[in-house]
Amino acid sequence: MDFSRLICCISLLCFSLVSLADERSQRAQKMLYQQVSLLALVEPNSHFDKHKLSLSQPVVDPQAVQQIEADILDFWQSRQIPVTNHAYAELNDPLVRAMSLEPQLANYLQVQNRIRHLQWLAAQDWWQPIQIEYLIRPGKQDPVIPDIVRRLWLLGDIDSSASESTMLDSKIADALRRFQRRHGLQPDAVIGPETIKWLNTLPSERATILANSFVERAEFMAQRSERFLVINIPAFEMELFNRGKVELTSKVIVGKPYRPTPLLSSSISNVVINPSWRVPKTIMYNDLLPQVRKDGNYIAERNFDVYDRDNKRMHRTAEQWSDLAKGPFPYRFVQRPGLNNTLGRYKFYFPNDFSVYLHDTSDPELFDRSYRALSSGCIRVQNVEGLANWMAANLVKDKQTWVDRHEERTKTQWFALNQTLNVHLVYWTAWMDDANQAQFRNDIYQMHSQPVRKDTASAQINDL
Repeated sequence: MDFSRLICCISLLCFSLVSLADERSQRAQKMLYQQVSLLALVEPNSHFDKHKLSLSQPVVDPQAVQQIEADILDFWQSRQIPVTNHAYAELNDPLVRAMSLEPQLANYLQVQNRIRHLQWLAAQDWWQPIQIEYLIRPGKQDPVIPDIVRRLWLLGDIDSSASESTMLDSKIADALRRFQRRHGLQPDAVIGPETIKWLNTLPSERATILANSFVERAEFMAQRSERFLVINIPAFEMELFNRGKVELTSKVIVGKPYRPTPLLSSSISNVVINPSWRVPKTIMYNDLLPQVRKDGNYIAERNFDVYDRDNKRMHRTAEQWSDLAKGPFPYRFVQRPGLNNTLGRYKFYFPNDFSVYLHDTSDPELFDRSYRALSSGCIRVQNVEGLANWMAANLVKDKQTWVDRHEERTKTQWFALNQTLNVHLVYWTAWMDDANQAQFRNDIYQMHSQPVRKDTASAQINDL
């Protein structure tokens, strides 16, 4: 090989190495940009917005990159969420450094990809409000159907938007049911106000909701013990975690918006078998006394005992109770244990300042509803037998005593657990499910909702 040819080969090699280094730097810059885009949604109007702008430029100053990397690490550390490699600064390869700063979260890439897609949608001029004037049911025609199909396609709920049919056919109905399930709605394929509201929710709003809920949940999970119970209020769901795995799930009923279930953490220490129900004054005045005014037999039919301020049980006829309920009522209600007791078979007690707890219910048909903010603050559990059996198997040593205390259905029995079970009432309105689908739920207590656009849905929908 002559000297000139050797020089040429060396030059080509150097050029290839430089090109490879530039390519890795560009990939690293893209990874940092994607992560900073997520963090800017969680901390708006912060340095992450500036970092996002810097990383969108063709070339970024190395010192600026170092500051961006440091701020990313600080964000995750402040939330006790580990990154892939804390010693990223010792690495020379920019791509490996960028990878090292990604959080150790199972579905981080899926969330990031979904947010990137939503932000791309937000950059397009495709989200004009869809309006309807009446409910659109499967098999019906409406000129708005093609717009709805396109919206479903953009959100990934149908595989094609090419059809211009104005008929709500079976394929579109299936896609609507999929969309409705992802948003906690009744999957009936009927296009009504709630379905239209979520179809009109801007991609930028979706991205913000998903990013914030993702980080909130990740921070929560990073600080938990091996065994705990979590109730996600907007999802109307309970999950029992044991050693990192979900061992039990259940639908739940939570407090109404004007009687909200509080956010708190505590520990279940006792199970009450066949509980009696001491009716809170608010429920007595707002719910029970109106029933007694209509029919004084309500007290006897529902197995209520009435006590005065000296804890003396009062006896009156149905007519007398009806009359008394129309004026000042200086008494209290206690419902005896039994088959029609409002608390059902079990009450799971945990100390808190709000007098709320988990319990069974005498109205199991309410769990069939998609919207389950129906209680006065306590949490009703559908799979209450499953929860009680899990506790008996894992937190109770004297299992025979546990069995014995179930024999008498009308006698209240307090049972102290050998170990407590941590319980957390949380509020997450979005997450990625096991099928990599983005789930969204209504902000039922208006805790962090954004202003509703006036043009997102018709003011009144008629049922034709």
